[in-house]
Amino acid sequence: MASFIDTNVVVYAYDHGSPGKQERAAHLLGVQADDVVISTQVLSEFYWVVTRKLAPPLDEAEARHATRLLAALPVVAVDRALVLAAVDTSRDHRLALWDALIVEAAVRSGCDRLVTEDLDHGAVIRGVRIEDPFR
Repeated sequence: MASFIDTNVVVYAYDHGSPGKQERAAHLLGVQADDVVISTQVLSEFYWVVTRKLAPPLDEAEARHATRLLAALPVVAVDRALVLAAVDTSRDHRLALWDALIVEAAVRSGCDRLVTEDLDHGAVIRGVRIEDPFR
């Protein structure tokens, strides 16, 4: 079954300041690439974070290249229906809307696993098991 990968995990694959997490994230993206799903939210957040928040940030050319590579993965579009579902999930599970959007994208894509460090490891939300790969 496919795994939905959250932005933080994808960013760590490019974060030279966190070598342990970088290695684990790169392994997840490399070894399981055939079974990885992301969303348009992940693509846009990735580009923003790696060009502005990483220390040091990726240069524009490297960030564009990495974003294009990620765009070759299966990508769930954040549309009106997904946002409305996320509003309900946010309320029902007391999640930030941004986290609920990620959960709903995982649900839509049929993933049974959401790989993130932002939610409670082992929790199951809307049938999707949360896995923190850095635990």
